[in-house]
Formats: sequence, C-alpha cells, structure tokens
Amino acid sequence: MSHTLKIYLLAVVSFMVATSEFVIAGILDKVAESAGVSVAAAGQLITVFSLAYAIGTPIAMLATAKMDRRKLLMLSLGIFALGSATTLFLPGFGFLVMSRAILAIGTGVFFVTALTVASKLAPAGRQAGAIATVITGSSSALIIGVPIGRVIAAAYDWKTLFWGIGLLSLVAMFAVARAIPSSEGEAPVPMKRQLALLKQPKIAVALGVTFFWILGYSVLYTYVTPFLLDVTGMGESEVSAGLFAFGIASLIGSKLGGFLTDRWGVPRTLLGGMGIHALALALLSVAAGPAVAFPLLMVWAFAAWSSGPTQQFYLISLAPESSSVMLSLNTSMLQFGMAAGAGIGGLVVKGASLHAVSWIGAAGVAAAGLAAAYSFYANRTRKAAATCPAMETEAEYPA
Repeated sequence: MSHTLKIYLLAVVSFMVATSEFVIAGILDKVAESAGVSVAAAGQLITVFSLAYAIGTPIAMLATAKMDRRKLLMLSLGIFALGSATTLFLPGFGFLVMSRAILAIGTGVFFVTALTVASKLAPAGRQAGAIATVITGSSSALIIGVPIGRVIAAAYDWKTLFWGIGLLSLVAMFAVARAIPSSEGEAPVPMKRQLALLKQPKIAVALGVTFFWILGYSVLYTYVTPFLLDVTGMGESEVSAGLFAFGIASLIGSKLGGFLTDRWGVPRTLLGGMGIHALALALLSVAAGPAVAFPLLMVWAFAAWSSGPTQQFYLISLAPESSSVMLSLNTSMLQFGMAAGAGIGGLVVKGASLHAVSWIGAAGVAAAGLAAAYSFYANRTRKAAATCPAMETEAEYPA
C-alpha cells in the first residue's frame, strides 16, 4: 500500500471516530427517550465528552509520548471499542456517561496521533496536505456521519449506530496493524511549558476568543435536533436534510475562512464572521417554519466554521516559536468551550425554553467578538509602542 493510501486510511478512520463525537447532537432526542432522561440531561453527554477530551487527551499523550505510534493508534482504537461496548452493553444513564468519557479519550489520542503519523508518511513539502487530509476526514463526519446517524436512529434504534461504529473500530485496528508502519514516539512537551504561555495576557485573551466563540456555537448545536423539531417546526426528514446542509455549509465556511484571511486579513475576517454568526443565532429563535430556518441554519454553520482557520492562524502568529503548543492549547480550549456551552444550554432548556438557547448562543459569540476586537487593539497598541522608541532613537542619533 502506498503512503498516500495509508494517509487516506487514517482519514477514513478519523471520520469514524469523529462521527461518534458529533452524532450525539443529531440523535439527542432519541438518546434522551431511550435513557429515560430529559433532553437537557442528555445534552450533558456532550459536556462529559468535551471535558474528558480536553483533560484526558493531553495527559494520555504525555504518558504515551515514547510509545511506538502504530501501537498507540491501535491502543486508542481499542479504547474506542471499549467505549462503544460500554454504550451498548451496560445499562443506565450513568454507564452511558462513562462510555462518553472513554470514547473521548480514544478519539483524542487517535486523532492527535493520526496527524503526527500522516505528516511522517507524507513526502517532504507535502506534510501540510497530509494533515489536511486527515482533518477533512474528521470534518466530513458533520457532513455525512451526523445525517446518516439521524436516519439510522429514526429508522431503527440509536444504538444500532454504535454497533456499527464498534465493529468498524475493530476492523480499523486490524487495518492499522497491517498498513501503518512502526515509528518512534517523540520527546514529550512538559505540561508546565504548555501552560506557561497562558501567563501572557495577549495569548490568554486570544484563547478566550476561542472559548466564547465555541461556547456560543455549542449552546445551540448541542440541542440542534430538538430545536429544529420543536421551535422551527421541521419534520423528521427535514431535520436529516438540515443536518446534511449544515455539514456542507460548515465545510464551505472553513475553506472560505482561510481564503478570506489571506485576502482581507485576520481582523476583518474574524470579526465579520462572528458578527454574521451571532446574527444568525439570534434570528433562528424567531424563524417561522422550515423555509426560513433552513437558510438561517446554513448561514449559521457557514459563519461559525469560517472563524476556525482564521483563529488558528492568529494564535500561531502570536507565538510562532511555539506553534504546536498553541494549537494544542487551542484544541483544549475548543473542548472546554464545547463543554461549557452544552452545560449552559442544558440549564437554559431546563429553566427557560428551547427558544432561549439561540439567544444565549448569540450572546456568547458576541462576547467572543468583543474579546477579539480588544485583542487586535491591544496588539496594535503594543506594536506601536515597541516601534516608537526605535524611531525616537534614530531621530536623536542619526546615522
């Protein structure tokens, strides 16, 4: 098997593990009904997953840093299979919560390792393309995995989906063992060094942008299926189509976000995208019928995901000498924001109504926009202050 096919294999497996993460939002009402809990309580499955991913993945990667990468991929898929089995065979909502934590650690370790392995398999000068291929596989779960999961859950039982995912994870273990070559681990980056960057105000504020942006997104996305059914009046088939359109718009937004960043720069692209994002969320709460809700759903997805590549580029520009650590911190902040959004959304659904989650989400994204505007202003002021003394010195002591 060529190295290109091996990279595509990693992308396909990434699609599978990412589907297990994203699909819960698409079948939340079915899970709640089956488990005998409220939709708000079921939404906390996303909170648990995100927290386990954010906290557990860095710890697991540190503990296994020197492990052979192929063995680590297989180990992560074994953990993933265990999480699927826990979902299927252990009764009660408590064990379902535990299964989400197990799946999160398996997903996080596999995805991080797959990116590393893909970059090593790619020829010189094409590592970025290999990483993008794996990320595309993961992102495709939103486009294909979530709508298919919704259809399966509606036609059969939602656990049928995890039967398929569990069996495929075992097949993936075998494929990785046969196709992926052994490769040495790497020296771990100490957690203290990673967290040291947070002491810099410019980086703390910029990561705060990520947190509030994803918090606002997650408040509604966690409950998107019951929201579309109960608030916008969509039917079952329309929800499946809406989730598919959401995924397509997300992919387009992500691609166009990177293009616009190159053309317009970070501030205009990020602030413009967040403005549209917040407006779409606010309008969804008053969307009367599928004809209005459907295009707003796509605008929301497009604007939300357009901020992803822009924000990552901005974070790297703040600390180019620590780009890998910055991206790691950003990933953790994404998951913390997802967890917070799901938790807040659950409180809103339980204490107020489904209508309110879109307004709360819009407020979260607006807070991210304000933090981004402050970050841009502070960095511009800092650069100007650093430039002025040099100019004064040149004027006082001309060459």
